[in-house]
Amino acid sequence: MQTLKLTIAEQCVDRLRTLNPDGAPTAAELAAMLEYPPDPKMGDLALPCFKLSKTMRRSPVQIAAAIAEGFACAGVARAEAVNGYFNLYLDAAWLGENVLTRILAEREKYGSSDIGAGKEVVLDYSSPNVAKPFHIGHLGTTVIGHSLKCLHEFAGYHCTGVNHLGDWGTQFGKMIVAYRKWGNREQIEQGGIDELVALYVKFHEEAEKDPALEDEARAAFTKLEQKDPENLSLWQWFLDISLKEYKITYGQLGIEFDSYMGESHYFDKAPAIAAELKEKGLLTIDDGASIVNLEEYNMPPCLILKRDGSTIYPVRDIAAAFYRKKTYDFEKCIYVTSAGQSLHFAQCFKVIELMGYDWANKLVHVPYGTVSVNGAKLATRTGNVVLLKDLFAMAIDKVRAIMDEKNPDLQGKDEVAEAVGVGAIVFNYLSNNRNRDINFILEDALSFEGNTGPYAQYTYARTCSILEKAGELSCDAYTITAPEEADLLKVLARFNERVMAALEEYEPSYIVRYILEVCAAFNRFYHNCPILTAEDAQIRATRVKLAEATGIVLGNAFGLVCMKKTEKI
Repeated sequence: MQTLKLTIAEQCVDRLRTLNPDGAPTAAELAAMLEYPPDPKMGDLALPCFKLSKTMRRSPVQIAAAIAEGFACAGVARAEAVNGYFNLYLDAAWLGENVLTRILAEREKYGSSDIGAGKEVVLDYSSPNVAKPFHIGHLGTTVIGHSLKCLHEFAGYHCTGVNHLGDWGTQFGKMIVAYRKWGNREQIEQGGIDELVALYVKFHEEAEKDPALEDEARAAFTKLEQKDPENLSLWQWFLDISLKEYKITYGQLGIEFDSYMGESHYFDKAPAIAAELKEKGLLTIDDGASIVNLEEYNMPPCLILKRDGSTIYPVRDIAAAFYRKKTYDFEKCIYVTSAGQSLHFAQCFKVIELMGYDWANKLVHVPYGTVSVNGAKLATRTGNVVLLKDLFAMAIDKVRAIMDEKNPDLQGKDEVAEAVGVGAIVFNYLSNNRNRDINFILEDALSFEGNTGPYAQYTYARTCSILEKAGELSCDAYTITAPEEADLLKVLARFNERVMAALEEYEPSYIVRYILEVCAAFNRFYHNCPILTAEDAQIRATRVKLAEATGIVLGNAFGLVCMKKTEKI
C-alpha cells in the first residue's frame, strides 16, 4: 500500500505545483497525509486538503477539486473531491493482481522490510528477580520485549535478546539469612522456587519483629560481593533453581534469549565506572555515599556506591550499557520495564551522556503500565501475586475442556491446548496500549468470547482447513467479484504499514488490533462468499488463494506478538 500511496502522491504533487509551485509538499510528505476514512463511503484513501491550505494559499475545496479533475492512476478506480477532501476508491482487479500476488509470492517475508539491515539492536527484557516466581507482573516486560525483538528482526535488524536477571543485591543477603535460619535443602530441591519465595516472605515477617535481621542480610550480601565461597555457592543454587522454572515459562511462550547475563556480571565493573566519574569531576560524596548530582536536570541524584562501598543497581546498569556497547556496538539498546523505572533509566542515560559518550542517545527506555490484581497492588513479600504458571495452567485446562467437548478426536490436543491457552493470556495483555495501567481480572483474561486470542487462532485454523479441503490448485489470474473480497485485500495490504507503526511507537498492540481487523474482514468474506462451493472455477480458485493469503498474513502477525499458529483446533 505504501508504494501505491507514493504513486498517488506523486501525481497529486504535479497537480498542486500548477496551483502554487512554491507551496506544494514533496511526494513523501503528501503520501504521509493520506488517511483511511472511517466510512468506506468516503473512499478507501483520502487526502484532507485542509492541511495544505496555508502553504498552497488556496481553500481546501479548491485544492481538492484541482487534484480530482481528470485524475487517473493505476490501482484507483475513481477519485472525487468532497468538501475539501480528495477521496480515492481502489480498483478491485488491481488489488487482486498486486496485493494477492505479492502475498503469495513473498509468503513469510510479506510485511517485512530491510530498513535495519546491518544494524544491531540489543533488547533488555523480562529480567525477573532470581528466587522469586514469574507472576502476572512479569508478563508485560516479557511479551512486550519479545514482540519488539520480533518486530525489529522483521524489519531487518540483527537483534540480541538479553535477560538481565535480577541476580544481585541485598535481597540475596535476605535469602541467605533466611535459608540458614529456616531453610531445608531437600525441601527446596523438591518445592523449587515456591519454597524460595516462602523463605523470602518469612524473612520479612520475622524482620518486622526483629529489625536486626536487616543488618544480618546486609552483612551477608557484603560477604557475597567479597566472593565468600559459602555465600556464592548458595547464591548459585538459588539461581539454578530459578532459571530451571523460568525456562519452562519461556518455552510455553516460544521465547529464547541470547544472553542470561544479569546484574551479578557487572558488580565488579562498577569501581571502574566510579573511578571514571571521579576523574571527570562528576562524582561527589553525600553522607558517605557516592553520587552524581543531577539537580541541574531536574532529577534527584544518581546513587553510584553505598556508604560501605558496595554497588547498587544504577551503577550496574551503567556498567551493563558500556559492556553492551563494546560487545555489540548497537544501533539501539532498548530497555523494557515498568513505567515506575522511568526515572532510574533517565538518570542512568544522563550520567552516561555527562561522561561524554554520544551513544547515550541510542539508549531507549520503553515503559509500560502497572498491573494490579482485582485492584490490589502486586507484592511478592505479602503473597499477593497471580503466578504465570498457574494462570497458564488454568487457561490450558479450559481450552482442553472445550476441545474435549467439541473436537475430542483432535490429534496433538495437548500442544494445541497449550498454544491456545497461553495465546489467550498473551493476546489479552497485548491488546492494551502498553502505557495503560491494567487491572488484571482473571475471568476477563480467560474469556474466549469476542475479540480474543482463541478467536484469532481459530480464524487461522479456518484458513488452513479451507486449503486442506481444496487440495492442490493453480490460479494464473484472480477474479475479484464481491466487495468482501476487495475489503479483505485492502486490509491485508496494510500489514507493512502497521508493522512500521508498531516499530516506530514500540507498540505491539498495533499488531494485535490489526490481527482482529484481518479476522473480521476474513470472516465477513467467509460467511458471505461461497469458497469451495463457488460454481465458477476461477472464482473458486481466487477465493481459496484469498484464504491462503489471509493465513500467511495472520501467521506472520502472530509471530510478532508471541502467538503460535494452530492449523487445527
